[in-house]
Amino acid sequence: MEAPIGASGSGLPMVLYVDGPATGVPKVQDRKIGEVVSGFELVRDELVEEISSAARLWRHQTTGTELLSMINSDENKTFGIVFRTPPSDSTGVPHILEHSVLCGSRKYPVKEPFVELIKASLNTFLNAFTYPDKTCYPVASCNEKDFYNLVDVYMDAVFHPRLTPDTLRQEGHHIEAESVEGEKSIKGVVYNEMKGAYSDPDRVLAEYSQRTLFPDTTYGVESGGHPHDIPNLTWEQFKGFHERFYHPSNARIWFYGDDPEEKRLAIANEFLKEFERRDVTDSRVQLQTPWDEPRSFTFGYDAGKEDLGKKYMATLAWMLPEIDSSSPELLLSLSVLNHILLGSSSSPLRKAMIDSGIGEDVVGGGLEMDLRQMSFCVGLKGMTQDGPAKMEKLIRQLIQEFSESGFSQERIDASINTIEFSLREKNTGGFPKGLSYMLSSMTTWLHESDPLVPLRYESPLAELKSRLAAKEPVFQELLKKYLIDNQHRCFVTLIPDSEYARKEEELERERVEQELRGKSQADLQEIVEISQRLKEKQAAPDRPEDLAKIPTLTKGELEKNIKTVPMEIGELSGSTILNHPLPTNGIIYMDLTFDFSGLSTQQLQLLSFLTSCLTELGTKRLSAVELQQEIGRTTGGIRSSTFVSQMVSADGKGPAVARFVVRGKAMKSRFPELVTLMSDVLLNVDLDNKERFRQLLIEEKSGLESSLAPSGHMVAASRLRAQFRISDWASEHMGGIEFLFFLRDLLKRVDSDWDTVARDLREVRAAVVKRQSTVCNITAPESDFREIRPTLVEFLNQMNSTTTQGIRSWTEDAGNELIVHNEGIIVPAQVNYVGKSANLIDLGYEPNGASSLAAKHLGTTYLWDRVRVQGGAYGGFCRLDARTGTFAFLSYRDPNVTKTIAAYDGAAKFLREIDLNEEELTKSIIGVIGDMDSYQLPDAKGFGSMLRWMTGEADEIRQVRREQVLSATKKDFIRLGEALEELNRCGSVVVVASEASLDQATSEGLDLPRKRVF
Repeated sequence: MEAPIGASGSGLPMVLYVDGPATGVPKVQDRKIGEVVSGFELVRDELVEEISSAARLWRHQTTGTELLSMINSDENKTFGIVFRTPPSDSTGVPHILEHSVLCGSRKYPVKEPFVELIKASLNTFLNAFTYPDKTCYPVASCNEKDFYNLVDVYMDAVFHPRLTPDTLRQEGHHIEAESVEGEKSIKGVVYNEMKGAYSDPDRVLAEYSQRTLFPDTTYGVESGGHPHDIPNLTWEQFKGFHERFYHPSNARIWFYGDDPEEKRLAIANEFLKEFERRDVTDSRVQLQTPWDEPRSFTFGYDAGKEDLGKKYMATLAWMLPEIDSSSPELLLSLSVLNHILLGSSSSPLRKAMIDSGIGEDVVGGGLEMDLRQMSFCVGLKGMTQDGPAKMEKLIRQLIQEFSESGFSQERIDASINTIEFSLREKNTGGFPKGLSYMLSSMTTWLHESDPLVPLRYESPLAELKSRLAAKEPVFQELLKKYLIDNQHRCFVTLIPDSEYARKEEELERERVEQELRGKSQADLQEIVEISQRLKEKQAAPDRPEDLAKIPTLTKGELEKNIKTVPMEIGELSGSTILNHPLPTNGIIYMDLTFDFSGLSTQQLQLLSFLTSCLTELGTKRLSAVELQQEIGRTTGGIRSSTFVSQMVSADGKGPAVARFVVRGKAMKSRFPELVTLMSDVLLNVDLDNKERFRQLLIEEKSGLESSLAPSGHMVAASRLRAQFRISDWASEHMGGIEFLFFLRDLLKRVDSDWDTVARDLREVRAAVVKRQSTVCNITAPESDFREIRPTLVEFLNQMNSTTTQGIRSWTEDAGNELIVHNEGIIVPAQVNYVGKSANLIDLGYEPNGASSLAAKHLGTTYLWDRVRVQGGAYGGFCRLDARTGTFAFLSYRDPNVTKTIAAYDGAAKFLREIDLNEEELTKSIIGVIGDMDSYQLPDAKGFGSMLRWMTGEADEIRQVRREQVLSATKKDFIRLGEALEELNRCGSVVVVASEASLDQATSEGLDLPRKRVF
């Protein structure tokens, strides 16, 4: 639940936006400034037309709490309460508190109200975030009753948590000991989470870059907690931090959506009215004093054992002005400049850094706008020892050149259009719109500044365009003022250390020894008893009467029928056309898919890489830079991917569905240009530029290597699933470790036999991009579809319609390589990722809708308690793929291996002996129905509908599954438990961990065949 470092450093303006039609500002009840409702006085009442909302700022008369009420017609209602929580050290107290306040409260005295809400609500968002200077508790739901249930539980959690020393021990840290003589270690959920976080080199570099840039402020410490410092946190500090910062006077409350405003104010007042106003000026974030000269820092990191000479990383970062006192036009201008410099692979700063050959990939995040003082950070990874110094010199030289020569009009237009399209489209996929706006408002509101400034873009956009039209050197001036003449600059280098992991293990052992030094036998026995007592509390079930206090819907309040998406099926020029007539606010969403089930295994992997760089190679008509600029200037973006699945079938072995997907979007008036560009990248992509291809290949390899250690659970899941079904085998070969090995070999082939590689690329493109295998999916109103139809026909007629010579398909290879086996994947990590899996259909089990219900219940009860709460892992969960029948247990940032597998093996018994009353069953049903009815925006609805059509998942099948969920009984849980008994016997195990952890597992009886990745 910790927010990533640099979360808002995407280069787009402060606010994240979600897709949907402009609904217009709804009619609202007239209010007068100074009017009081439920203890709140209205202090501001305005329209924010950019987000179609009436904005009312209220101030609580007793506590001074500010509440921003955003009134609009969005059914996806959002609430958030945010506290300023600046830490003074790196013990992680705000992060541990973020976890802890959700572990029971005054009204809801159960162990995990948060988990109960996951199980039993229709939420579209439910989480919490720790930032460097604030802690956020947001929820969202489309159901009003469910929404206010969530609000009530969260408000009680933050103001009245049941904090005890055992809460700190569970979520933070404690010495775990099973006996006086036995082994002792440090455990705690956040402790292990942050050990995992510090196994991610990119995150480590970002963290050190921020901390060294702001050494004298709260941004100079690790709000998430550093593993070296977390054990220093005392109960008094922990409790005192909550008392100091979790007070209404230090809170900001946000409501957004179509729910009644009176209800918002009433529920907030119920919690605030028992508090008095408090002076909270001590929670204000202090400013970093600018330096007179730049500074440099060097740190070591764990980069594994191999090729250490090529694993140096570095960033160059500048401190920029404070966001709360900067003009909206400056903020937008900096965002556009950031996009110009780094927004795409053809952006001049990014491209020049990669072209230099100094490093393998760009890191740093660019413009950071989430902290009080902004920053700009950029760097490289994959360098040799002399690389960092060369990199620093190159970056400063490039910035000097850009400040003197400026940027081409085409580059500026592309960035302006890209950002403007994003602002107007308002699309963040599944992220609730209201939450995006809330986080944007907090960038200023948190620091006593105007919360509406980040939501308004029309005026600053018009001002920026006017200045550019007048030929003002806007971006050159920004570069000179904030980068060239700015002495507050920090150069951070990470040096690979082959002994880093060993040193960290020694430090942890020394820490434990230090804690135990001088303790008597009685003291040691007390530690054992505390550990035992904590385990007993964690294992003890909540009282039924306490669980009944958690507010939920009833089964009768659930919609009995599935949500359907309108779809029209037709044919144009020999291709299948799907149209989803949905309101899209003038935007045409177009998805082109092509069958690749006939490719060979090598072609399959080559296509996967080609997909990742299709729009970055250039075409016969446009260079890579020109192509990127044209896409940015005229469209909302073009991207490509692959989709691999199987047709729905009773045995989970339906025919493979393998589609190469190219997705694009543009305003209707720009659709011809979108089609021209999509045609160009599909039919005329430049496959002869060896150096460009090689650069992109190195970037892809580097990115995949960097993702393995922090995402080890996904690695384990991919390796496990690939043992059972051909579609999952393909996914592993197109994106997992097998793909990484392919990329490494491909890089060697590029250097030794480029002509053959280029030929293979052309053959793959020709084999896939064919008219007769095309499915074209359009999401737009019917009238818009009719208008663009002629352009679509012209485009489809350009495509090849010939057949290619038959070759041995990857599906044959996959069918021969589905071999169940155990595996230990060695990566540089301080934590483990443990998986165990089997295909339940192959074991005689027939999954249905109720199976998903039982699996989710298992994850939110037994696995949560055993793997996370008792085991100390950051996550423990299970996944059942109803289409293929593959079931997998997985853990995330786990301190254990064999203990976790033992927990997995106990899951079958838990389900077979489950004592499930009707109330608990209903809660589980509500949660699964909420998952089925997840909130989607028009483009996602159209795309998802197309995928269901391609895999044979008819609405009738979906309705049957829904009915199976609604009618589930205890027998369905027992039936899954019986199937898991078979998994215990024959399931395969994959563990992603360090060599030391695998050695420890071997000593405990689990000897896994090993594969070294680094």
